[in-house]
Amino acid sequence: MRLNVFGRENLKLYFIMGSQDVDGRPEQALQVLKNALIDGITLFQWREKGVGSLQNQPEAYEQFACACLALCREHAVPFIVNDDVALALKLHADGVHIGQDDAHVAATRALIGNKILGVSAHSVEEVASAMAMGADYVGLGPIYPTVSKMDANAPTGLVWLKQARAAFPDVAMVAIGGINLERAPEVFAAGADGIAVISAICRHRDFVRDFYQLGV
Repeated sequence: MRLNVFGRENLKLYFIMGSQDVDGRPEQALQVLKNALIDGITLFQWREKGVGSLQNQPEAYEQFACACLALCREHAVPFIVNDDVALALKLHADGVHIGQDDAHVAATRALIGNKILGVSAHSVEEVASAMAMGADYVGLGPIYPTVSKMDANAPTGLVWLKQARAAFPDVAMVAIGGINLERAPEVFAAGADGIAVISAICRHRDFVRDFYQLGV
């Protein structure tokens, strides 16, 4: 049996960020992450890819990841690496998140052992497959239109989330895509264990504190 410390409560307020989400400024990104950790995010995914990222600057890329990991360790918040399994293993990250086009779920599980494994899923079949091959949770979305991911699929609204929860009552699920404070309560009501946000935190200093005031 695999053992890890992951629980569905870790998904409640899941922050995803790379330097590209803060105008390509790693130092500013680190300050945003520090504030979010202090205010109470429950999981952090380091996603450094796309236009404006450090993806093609190997030394800076790894240094930035290490700095983010150090902050997460200080606050005892799990640190998840998006897609880059080799880096996750090198840094002893807490886990990896992959999309349907990134890597094979079973192969990734074999590589990372007991670490947390999250998988993006866009259909009942993809949820079932991900969980059967060892995923700890699935990411569902985009629920609403998003400005943070240019290659995102078409938004599903709450329909897909409700369908997924009905089909898989015991699966850990986090919703992503265009979720703000006004939309968060209905996302939880539709069955999400948590919300994953990027720009909501990057662009709004008090988002985390305001989120907890919702009482969801």
